[in-house]
Amino acid sequence: MTGWDREYLDNKEEYLKLFDSVMQKEQERNIEFLEKSLKELTGRKFAVACGSGTDALVFALLGLDLKPDDEVLVTNFSWISSASCVSLAGAIPVFCDVDLDTYHISFDSIKRMVSDKTKAIVYPFLFGSISDTTEIQAFCKENNITFIEDACQALGSSLHGKMAGSIGDISALSFNANKQIAGIAGGGCVLTDNKEQAVLFRKLRKHGEHEVLGYNSKMLGMNAEFIDFRLKMMIKWDFQRQVIAEQYDAILKALPVNIQQPADGLNHTYHKYVIRFENKEIRDTVKERLDTSVHYSKPISENLMYDNITHRKDDCPNAKHISETILTLPMHPYLTDDEITKVNNIIMLSV
Repeated sequence: MTGWDREYLDNKEEYLKLFDSVMQKEQERNIEFLEKSLKELTGRKFAVACGSGTDALVFALLGLDLKPDDEVLVTNFSWISSASCVSLAGAIPVFCDVDLDTYHISFDSIKRMVSDKTKAIVYPFLFGSISDTTEIQAFCKENNITFIEDACQALGSSLHGKMAGSIGDISALSFNANKQIAGIAGGGCVLTDNKEQAVLFRKLRKHGEHEVLGYNSKMLGMNAEFIDFRLKMMIKWDFQRQVIAEQYDAILKALPVNIQQPADGLNHTYHKYVIRFENKEIRDTVKERLDTSVHYSKPISENLMYDNITHRKDDCPNAKHISETILTLPMHPYLTDDEITKVNNIIMLSV
């Protein structure tokens, strides 16, 4: 239940005009207008649109000239590309545990797993939330580790006024269909303040322009037009998500479930609204009754692919516990009050 069908009907006339405008052009419009919008939103000097958020993460790592035995710290609780990007870039992923409250990488785990081979960390902000990474970034700077901000789930979020996408040495965005701002064909963007990196990223998305090894990761002009249009709706949609989150909170805070409490100064955009139950059995019962999803059902390192991929990992009890007890509730700006009430009633009758 993403709500994009309802959003399309709500803005159908504008979309048809946009489609007609693009189709009547002799050639696809340059996508620099979207990159300009993303630079203005995040305050970054350079924005390079590409085919997906995964590509944005891979490009960020390729910009570091990693060697085969170099290591990159990654989370063990996120969508798989937050870690698979490291192997795709030719380095070794090192899985870290997460904090129970934020679901973001634990600084204690980082300190346990760092080595003299560590060149970077890919740090995802999950579900529309941002954590204060000041201490971790200072640690990275002291140890010459590049801090890559995976902001694919946090576009529009901010902490004490600092926008997602502006926090990392390099940052990645996604416009996949399940994101707050989605393209009609996915899409991503890599952000940096380093001109040389931006030049390289532009080459990488176009087969390296025959100068370096790259591949086809262009964003189509039509897709960029739709994303740019939806960016203009972001503040409105984020507010609607926050109102829905408050409606969930009002009921769920009195039940034996864990709900995320936004930190002071956090503008939480609720890419996902997730709750955690006391055990897997209750979670699975509610999941079946709601017919909803789990994000994510296992630690990344437990996926079959890592049986054959070189990696290291910390003991990750928090990632394991979260994956067994977390549940994603329906969340999009077009949810009705009746739908929200139905979800809350099912949970109340199940716990």
